Amino acid sequence: MKISIFGLGYVGAVTAACLARDGHEVIGVDVNPEKVDLIAKGESPIVEPYLSQLLLDGVAAKLIRATTDAEAAVLGSDVSLISVGTPPIERGEPDLTYVWNVCKQIGKASIHKTESHVVVLRSTVPPGTLEKCQNLLNSLTGDNNSIHLAFNPEFLREGSAIKDYDQPPYTIIGTESPVAEAVVRQMYATVDAPFTVVKPSVAEMVKYVANCWHAAKVGFANEIGRVSKAFGVDGREVMNIIVQDTKLNISPVYMRPGFAYGGSCLPKDLSALLYYARNMDVPVPLLNALPTTNTLQVDLAAQQVLRLGARQIAVLGLAFKPGTDDLRESPAVLLVKRLIGEGCQVKIYDPAVYEARLMGTNLAYIQSNLPHFEALLVPNSQKALEGADLAVVTHTTPEFRQVLLEAPKGMQILDLAGVFNQTTKELDYHGIAW
Repeated sequence: MKISIFGLGYVGAVTAACLARDGHEVIGVDVNPEKVDLIAKGESPIVEPYLSQLLLDGVAAKLIRATTDAEAAVLGSDVSLISVGTPPIERGEPDLTYVWNVCKQIGKASIHKTESHVVVLRSTVPPGTLEKCQNLLNSLTGDNNSIHLAFNPEFLREGSAIKDYDQPPYTIIGTESPVAEAVVRQMYATVDAPFTVVKPSVAEMVKYVANCWHAAKVGFANEIGRVSKAFGVDGREVMNIIVQDTKLNISPVYMRPGFAYGGSCLPKDLSALLYYARNMDVPVPLLNALPTTNTLQVDLAAQQVLRLGARQIAVLGLAFKPGTDDLRESPAVLLVKRLIGEGCQVKIYDPAVYEARLMGTNLAYIQSNLPHFEALLVPNSQKALEGADLAVVTHTTPEFRQVLLEAPKGMQILDLAGVFNQTTKELDYHGIAW
């Protein structure tokens, strides 16, 4: 199958690499020539385990190419995937401009095709968007039933995206078109997961619900951690027992006390759902509380740093989670910004961010929050800890655990992520949930 993928950000790049690995011919399309150049050379525009090698293999096998020419991509493919961003605007509403622009490009190009074309929307969008895409495409092609649409949400976590692509809980196809359904089934023929076929609006809503539920789990676990600590109880031990119940609690993922959630999905999608709930006069007090409790976790971390009296701070981990260079809505970025504002001197060690080619919205976000962040980054942990009074760790990685075990005597440690399973008495060790 020949597949064009519009949007070579995180989801687009991972999807391109995996589809090519599974034998499909892939044409990546993006307005950013730098991303197109990188993909065309088999280089990853993002930091993600195993992705670089998959892209390199796909280009070497002549199964991956990239272009800025949307029309050529549509004419050279059987199906187009839309994986462009839907960033929030002022009141939390998702900006669908990029989705509409791609739909227009596909519609204009498909006029010149003699055979039908399938369009699969993967961007996170509110219910009813696929129907609007269909109307827009019909207006451009003359309503000749030559374009078939489906919504196929992705559930890829940064840092484990390839594994998540290969082992999803299910593959959701939101469509009323048998043609589109058959194409999506063929696309994922090698993926061992059940297919769930529903109306497009149901599939669109499922994606929002999944991310809001993840945010709720993070907030819940962090609040339990805070209350447990007030009782003199280790919140991690409490939640370790809770998550062993897979009959009622379903999954242990996110159900651990730690730092605040962040990234390009959870904050944005929760904000979007809250926006639509307000507009439709639907009361959602539980969902409304999630951003507040999440922000409080960052505030408590900053307060703990100041209580410890440290002014020379080493921060281990800047991206919103380990194994990625994604800084968007990272709670570590907000914490560093707050500490600098309080007069602290901060050095940051994050190997993925240090080695990354930051670009697009990721670069814009960090530049707007920490304009001189590059001056704060150091190449290794030794440089970060040099002269520091306090090490703040935000990622649970084996490297950071070892770094802290070997930290200079007398250095205080504030563990926001749970890098140690139990409080380590040999270290001057602190947490906000244990």
